[in-house]
Amino acid sequence: MPNMIVAPQPIAAEEGAKVLMKGGNAIDAAVTAGFVQGLISPHMCGIGGYVLLNLHLADRPEVLSIVLDAPALAGSKVSESMWEDQVIGPNPDGWGFFLRDKVNDLGYQSICIPGAVRGYQAMLERWGTYSWEQAILPAAQIAEEGFVVDTNMAEGWSREAPYPEACSLLDYIKGNPVASRIYLKEGGIPYKAGERLRNPDLSQTLRQLAQDGPDDFYAGKLARRISDDLATNGSFVTATDLASYQLRDPEPVVGSYRGYTIASSQSPHGGPTLIEILNILENCDLSTFEHNSAEYIYTVSMAMKAAFADRNQHLADPDFVEVPVEWMISKERAREWWEQIDGGKPITVSFTSPEHPDTTQVTVVDAQGNCVSLTHSLGASSGTITPGLGFMYNNSMVNFHPHAGHPNSIAPGKGRTTGMTPTIVYKDGDPVMVIGAPGATRIITSILQVVLNVLDFGMSISDAVLAPRVDCQGDLIHCHARIPEYVCAGVRRKHPIQRLPQSHGGFALVHAITLDPKSGRLEGGADTGSSGMALRV
Repeated sequence: MPNMIVAPQPIAAEEGAKVLMKGGNAIDAAVTAGFVQGLISPHMCGIGGYVLLNLHLADRPEVLSIVLDAPALAGSKVSESMWEDQVIGPNPDGWGFFLRDKVNDLGYQSICIPGAVRGYQAMLERWGTYSWEQAILPAAQIAEEGFVVDTNMAEGWSREAPYPEACSLLDYIKGNPVASRIYLKEGGIPYKAGERLRNPDLSQTLRQLAQDGPDDFYAGKLARRISDDLATNGSFVTATDLASYQLRDPEPVVGSYRGYTIASSQSPHGGPTLIEILNILENCDLSTFEHNSAEYIYTVSMAMKAAFADRNQHLADPDFVEVPVEWMISKERAREWWEQIDGGKPITVSFTSPEHPDTTQVTVVDAQGNCVSLTHSLGASSGTITPGLGFMYNNSMVNFHPHAGHPNSIAPGKGRTTGMTPTIVYKDGDPVMVIGAPGATRIITSILQVVLNVLDFGMSISDAVLAPRVDCQGDLIHCHARIPEYVCAGVRRKHPIQRLPQSHGGFALVHAITLDPKSGRLEGGADTGSSGMALRV
């Protein structure tokens, strides 16, 4: 069987492919690509962020799937009601709440404890063949030599914030003098597509991390530089928070759909919601519908809406809140929702859980049959960079509910809800699809549709990823501009629907690999909404 890697950034996919060609395994390739992604997609991910892994090991076929969670956790100085008097109101697009001075979104108070370095360390130590230094050095070298800014990054920096209370990507950079020095040219102008950007500070940090090891980030010289800067500038994260950070090893959430087994991420992530939607749709033979017809779009959208009604009311960090996951993913709950949908009864959804759509993904299958779906993120980045270190910290405090008494309210050491849904689909115990995406809670609905396209409609993975999508998490269905208006008119007789201005992108960016257990053939699908590619080596 060949190797394959799929990622939104060609440079990262290529570096991961080099690892595979040199005999490294899927874990080695994913970690190496992940470090590179943190350099070339600085708002999406990096060592100041967090990672979520779903893994299938070829030499442990009796183990369905292994999940490793290295979340961003609230610092010890937070309190549940600390921002209640600063709330302006909910973001109309569903991405959280607007607060005065954007304190939950921009700058030092928006930062949670980063988990990415511990996550990468565990991946290599438990399942990798590469050394820590081997995995880091490609990113360090590219940071020193520079990389060509692609159209997606350049367009992101030129895009204005949709509301005055929100932040644009350029706002994050301009809010921090160190970020401005790295990412802006003379006159405060961002780099254009095709121009070369260097980050020697990050190169030096990565080389120090390679030499001194991952503990340096949490309890060494690097940790002291981080914690001193955070303390000086009013962050809620302390030196003790860094030193005491712990990974999580949750069991995957597992469901079934038409004879396939679905293994995905546990609460507070997107797996329970994905499985609940699939359970609801299992009550209907979707293959009798024309794909993306008005009837199909309405049916799938109502299943999404129903599952999000449960998600938004109950999903939270299970270390802090009792989350009724078994009830949410039960076939009985799905039948209740199907009866409501089939009967045309309205579904009420509370406010959408907050999360930025800026995240990234790497999906890998190696020649031995090891499968990796790795989703990692900074949120949208806080914009904050400690002088001399070169990497942005996450802004994951924006993901919490700012009012006390909600399952997703703020608490020290607590993780917040995310849409991250790295997933592996099995048939008769063999993995047949490895899939993941960036894109906040739209990750869930986008992965859903790619799975349906393959399992219900028999599409190739490239066609399944290319097909236009819809999303419904509340009172409005959104769809790609490639869904014809006459189809929308048919949907509109039952439910409001609105076309996005985008024909591609706008939803989550799905990157997936399918496997044929008999022939060993691999096929990859990279979302056309980004610059990504699939490489078979």
